Amino acid sequence: MITLPQLAIAYAVVSRLAYVGWVGHALRREDADQAFTRVAGIEAGYQRFRQRATVLMRNDAFGIVLVCVMTRSTLELAIPPAVTFIAAGLLIIVGLGSKVWAAKTLGDDAYYWRNFFDPQEHAPPNPPGPYRYMDNPMYTVGYLHAYGVALALGSTAGLAIALFDQVAILVFHFVVEKPHYDRLMLGGKH
Repeated sequence: MITLPQLAIAYAVVSRLAYVGWVGHALRREDADQAFTRVAGIEAGYQRFRQRATVLMRNDAFGIVLVCVMTRSTLELAIPPAVTFIAAGLLIIVGLGSKVWAAKTLGDDAYYWRNFFDPQEHAPPNPPGPYRYMDNPMYTVGYLHAYGVALALGSTAGLAIALFDQVAILVFHFVVEKPHYDRLMLGGKH
């Protein structure tokens, strides 16, 4: 019999795959043949994509929190709970702080991949903020909060899902975002 924690884990995995899979497919279609903007125009096509991506992002975030709650107190560490709690808090603060800093640096539209819909709007080659210190703060240090939530709730499965989510988004970055951005920086759409 399938347990509720197992269903939560399956939900989180499917949510992440739906998020990176659909967004990746949609962005590649837009990049290749303007699937969203060809008929509707840049703004309407972008907004249609953004609404769908937002639903998938929120569902994905709910999935990892659900796993952490459903599998709480399954992680046994040989350190005092106060140390674990402080470490979890620091991970959450650093992760969310760097994610917010990166998003504010690039702007809300960059957070939703607007440059796929309007190639004239792309980030500068040397963006300010956390990008001065690392290539991808959003998907690297910006994921520490996921580990922090899992650690705070003592969720072994939550730590595993955080790792799965981070690996999935990094694959998405290297397969979808980076080739597109590299083409933009070389001056050509394709």
